[in-house]
Amino acid sequence: MKNRDYITCIQTVLQLMDEGVHIVDTEGRSIVYNRAMARLEKMETQDVLRKPFSKVFKDLTPENSTLLQALQTGTSTWKKEQTYLNKDGKQITTVNTTVPVIADGELIAAVEIAKNITDIQQMTSTIIELRKEIDTPRRSRDKQIRHYNFSDLYGQNAEFLKTIELAKKAARAPASCIICGETGTGKELIAQSIHYASDRANAPFVAQNCAAVPENLLEGLLFGTAKGGFTGAMDRPGLFEQADGGTLLLDELNSMPLDLQAKLLRVLQERYVRRVGGTKDIPVDVRIIATVNESPETLLYKGVIRRDLFYRIAVIRIEIPPLRKRKDDIVLLAEKFLEKYNERYGRQAWLFSEMAKEKLLSYDYPGNVRELENIIMSALSMFEPNEHVVGADDLVINRRKSLPAQDVFNLGEGGLDEYLSKIEREMIENALVSSGGNITKAADSLKIKRQTLQHKIRKYK
Repeated sequence: MKNRDYITCIQTVLQLMDEGVHIVDTEGRSIVYNRAMARLEKMETQDVLRKPFSKVFKDLTPENSTLLQALQTGTSTWKKEQTYLNKDGKQITTVNTTVPVIADGELIAAVEIAKNITDIQQMTSTIIELRKEIDTPRRSRDKQIRHYNFSDLYGQNAEFLKTIELAKKAARAPASCIICGETGTGKELIAQSIHYASDRANAPFVAQNCAAVPENLLEGLLFGTAKGGFTGAMDRPGLFEQADGGTLLLDELNSMPLDLQAKLLRVLQERYVRRVGGTKDIPVDVRIIATVNESPETLLYKGVIRRDLFYRIAVIRIEIPPLRKRKDDIVLLAEKFLEKYNERYGRQAWLFSEMAKEKLLSYDYPGNVRELENIIMSALSMFEPNEHVVGADDLVINRRKSLPAQDVFNLGEGGLDEYLSKIEREMIENALVSSGGNITKAADSLKIKRQTLQHKIRKYK
């Protein structure tokens, strides 16, 4: 293949990329400006290519342009937010990675890869405003909103009772704590119980699921936004300011991006926040309760939680046993849910038949207490008003099917873990090839989070 063919291939790839790519030569002229960058900056390619960079982007200087810095000083910049005007005066906000290109010891060009976050920043501002509007009336009607206390937690299992006693001690202490438990075990209920039994009970309890918000929006939600920080930005408090004096629950902490975890650690150490786009340090007094749905040791081994952040938060560690290890609580909890949904649905179910109890006790509940509640809720919703005994046939339990014995014989010497890892690696490789190396597209095709895919890429090297 001739050099000209190589160049043609590279140019084709650059045009297919979702990220904007802008390359300038040593004279400051744009030699590559792909379609994604043109869309991002609302420019026409012919208005930029082969023209002096400083003539096209007149408001950019070596002081505020990462591309000019790379060109003039050989400085690399990684994932830096930059706000500037295009030729029509429209404000653009991007996250840029810019590097100088060195050949034979000489600087020959500078490359910038940019991701547009203008819409994301505006969306962050909108979500913060909507949440503020929702939370304000909620706090003014505290008497009508259900808060969970320790009296709402039922169980007679010895391990579960130890968990509750530890949580009650945590309520009397000011330290941050982490609650570990599988999905559906009631982590938020215990977090609320700790808050409302503490000396912060009259202050706000604010909860945020870290997996429910795109990582680009989470920073603004947590720390707030400053007016002028980006297009359309207003001065809006984040969740730390909203929870000042009270408790902030960070649900599924392991879903928080690592770079944001570093910023969170700084807030916990310094006890102040700085809004996105702002310069003012705002003191906050917030107790952090975090939850994770896997073993902390596993999460630390995987590298999805920073060790320094974990040890800063996990001053008190509370572990909730799964329902399959609380067999002596299953019927007790089922009877409590029976009372709850009798009242909600206007039913008169008095008790469970013995066969119904046996059916409940024979299941292992991968969804834990939440799954048990859904089973009882489903049964009561279909119950006849004149019936009084819940039978085994009324309980719809979707049991997981076991693999036939012959399907597990040929797993190889490494066993099931090695077999599954091999399949996972092949699927990831295929997804990356199909997406042209685009991690976001590959993650979407695999139906997993981008952060999870990045971790697995590192895992399989």
